[in-house]
Amino acid sequence: MEKDRETGYGKDILYHYTDYQALDGILRHAELRVNNVLNMNDAAEMSHFMGSLCSAVVKRLESEGDFSRAEKVRRLFEEELEKEFFYSAYAACFSLYRDDAAQWERYGNRGRGVCIAFRGEFLEKLAVGELSLQTVFYEDDMTDHRLAKVFYRILKQEKGEPEKSLLLKVAMKNAWIQSVVFKHPSFSSEREVRLVLSPFGKEYFDVKPCYHIAKERIKKYYPLALRAMCGKAGIGLEDLVEEIIIGPESTQSEPIMHDYLRDNGLKRLAGRVSLSNCPLRRPPV
Repeated sequence: MEKDRETGYGKDILYHYTDYQALDGILRHAELRVNNVLNMNDAAEMSHFMGSLCSAVVKRLESEGDFSRAEKVRRLFEEELEKEFFYSAYAACFSLYRDDAAQWERYGNRGRGVCIAFRGEFLEKLAVGELSLQTVFYEDDMTDHRLAKVFYRILKQEKGEPEKSLLLKVAMKNAWIQSVVFKHPSFSSEREVRLVLSPFGKEYFDVKPCYHIAKERIKKYYPLALRAMCGKAGIGLEDLVEEIIIGPESTQSEPIMHDYLRDNGLKRLAGRVSLSNCPLRRPPV
């Protein structure tokens, strides 16, 4: 269940599968976007954790015959889930898997994109203040999660309603923050790590949101200024990136990629470009 792990991804390389427009934003413009997790491929982002947490508390209360409190918990979480967008977090997603077929299909423009390998130890140095680098857990049963125990204790305490309501509000805020790093077990093969921003949880946050206008919808994101962040951490942008892998179905010319990097002041990265060895081939249409 809820796991304690050593802080630090020092020995890990974290792989970000994406398209060439995003690569240009990250490398030439030195901007990493954290996107709203509710727009990601898991339709139950955040709500999965909240629903499973509610079920764990309800199950414990009902096992004790405390059906009135169990019903109160159901109503409390139903009301909270209606506020899902307000509490939505923003994230940049990485995998521990290099050159992985599933990652290329889901996130690397179906193999036609690119994979940027980041050094975990340096990403962790950037994850300060409002940002955190977190491992994603794939769980259905939240019975042993500490927040299930927190909600249970608050509900069972003989306190006045104002005090109990305040404690529940704090616990619920913490639950929303936790929800961004729990996904349905069917996604466990991704081995995901996230650079997470939860702006609703910060009293002061000086990065302004931006909006990407696509043909079909408007997306909200927060831009992270990589060059400034790297400067504060005492590292260079080229130190942050370990490798660039051209996708297995990409038509990108490797020499042109070298020229692109050199002409944009990223000469060292030009020596770290490789072609995917993944035997991903799309079936003929």
